[in-house]
Amino acid sequence: MILGVNVDHIATLRQARRAFEPDPVMAATLAVLGGADGITVHLREDRRHIQDRDLRLLREVVPMELNLEMAATEEMIETAIQIRPDLVTIVPEKREELTTEGGLDLHGPGNKFRDAVQRLMKEGIPVSFFIGSSIVDVDVSKEIGAAMVEVHTGHYANSRGEEQREELKKVMASIERARLNGLYANAGHGLTYYNIMPVASIEGLRGLYIGHSIISRAVLVGMERAVREMKERLD
Repeated sequence: MILGVNVDHIATLRQARRAFEPDPVMAATLAVLGGADGITVHLREDRRHIQDRDLRLLREVVPMELNLEMAATEEMIETAIQIRPDLVTIVPEKREELTTEGGLDLHGPGNKFRDAVQRLMKEGIPVSFFIGSSIVDVDVSKEIGAAMVEVHTGHYANSRGEEQREELKKVMASIERARLNGLYANAGHGLTYYNIMPVASIEGLRGLYIGHSIISRAVLVGMERAVREMKERLD
């Protein structure tokens, strides 16, 4: 199973002082040494954490999957075509949010998503949609033309008891639906060292994308060890 490590919050710490450190590019190399199968960054419209320079350097030094999370805007599509990440994950984006709060709204006019998929895949860049834990969203993702989906696990991560079990069932159903639709299925958001195992055990899951929990642990024990400990749990 793929473990994609999101290094956005290394850049968040750097941008708090508009300084040169900590450097997300250096953090990415340590994550690779710790066993990461890929590196994820979200280049936001307001550049609140990851900067264009980070993305360019990461493309040069990351030897495995570089996953670019981005909104489906003209600026970001052009950036992706120029940088050529191994995977683009299209996510919703609002300036006022602290982090991505949910999946894409695929049920309104889908032309911008369809156009983004067609342009990126024409350049040989696979496209994933970050979606809610809904089988309907999986079906729409397939219809629009995405190659894979990443199922939002935030509601699962933020709930407890019976509610959490019900949220897990939704995630499981979405991943199974993706498999039946011929889509690769990933999952992510809010996953920690303590709640990851039920999700990691889902049959047919391609990969997990985790940022905040790993970076939080890395502050205390170091990036390489934090990634290795997460990888051990998945193994």
